[in-house]
Amino acid sequence: MHNPDQVTAVILAGGMARRMGGVDKGWMELNGKPLIKHVLDVVQPQVARCMINANRSMDAYGTLGLPVISDLEGDFQGPLMGIATGLHHAATDWVLFAPCDGPFLPPVLVRRMLLQAREQKAEIAVATDGKRMQPVVALIHRDLLESVQKALAAGERKIDRWYAQHNYTEVDFSDFPEAFTNVNRRDDLDDLQQMPKLLGFAAWSGTGKTTLLKKLIPALKEDGIRVGVIKHAHHKFDVDHPGKDSYELRKAGADQMLISSGKRWALMVEQDQGDRPSLNHMLSRMDHSLLDLVLVEGFKQESFPKIELHRKEINKGLMYLEDENIIAVASDEPLQLHRELPLFNINDTDEILRFIKEYIS
Repeated sequence: MHNPDQVTAVILAGGMARRMGGVDKGWMELNGKPLIKHVLDVVQPQVARCMINANRSMDAYGTLGLPVISDLEGDFQGPLMGIATGLHHAATDWVLFAPCDGPFLPPVLVRRMLLQAREQKAEIAVATDGKRMQPVVALIHRDLLESVQKALAAGERKIDRWYAQHNYTEVDFSDFPEAFTNVNRRDDLDDLQQMPKLLGFAAWSGTGKTTLLKKLIPALKEDGIRVGVIKHAHHKFDVDHPGKDSYELRKAGADQMLISSGKRWALMVEQDQGDRPSLNHMLSRMDHSLLDLVLVEGFKQESFPKIELHRKEINKGLMYLEDENIIAVASDEPLQLHRELPLFNINDTDEILRFIKEYIS
């Protein structure tokens, strides 16, 4: 089991950010909040203690109420020096390292890395997106402090070459496709500013997903939140009707049919039977610049943040036990959850609304 008391997190914010023109990336804002705060919001609940490795903006980082540790040696020697510094200051057996410019790190980062490190009897667990290693996202045993100091003294600066000297394991996070998006250039930040937050509702049929959404959407709109919805249908559906010109033209063989008016427009795309587009593919079809939040009904097998809805009368098992992406549960009966999650009354729309507004803030 994951015990947060065994892990200290060190957020690496000690670089020079040359590709960003030397600006301290940790304090660049994404959706009105500094990148460092996005990272801390995800990482802090997963560990016993957090520290920030920084070599400038010390007063600013100090306002976060966390220990701020400078590199053991100066001259901006890179992330390997940040790792040595973190291992030197940590008091726990394990130390998690993460960059200050990774705002979408997984909520299960520590649990999954610690579990695999123990199973593989590894000294280092390094994240991978399924295609390549993410070397600055790593869980490292504190016993390796002497080893990393020797490597630095010998002139080593490449993290992966130091990892190769030890028993390390790569931990797959390909089910979190946005997890290792980071900000290296100003253009990266501009692109991310347009991305709406994504929140799903996972539930068995008959639980009342649509009923709840019909209450939440107007309440969110009243607060000025621009809301989109993606719904997965388990059967054939049609948004057009026989006799209409658009219907007849589509049935005549048009692969895509776009119909527009002064009020709205709709694009209908024909696809091969059984071809099931991914949620990311569907999301890419929406105009992100006009949305703050996309609510998703269905797609429960895909990895993205979700609220589970549960009703006693449905008599089905809870999904959160198998889905690490569930971030809260709403139920019509008291529940004893086996991991720490917010628990709401499914009939208390205001309570759920407050949680969503906090989630997107």
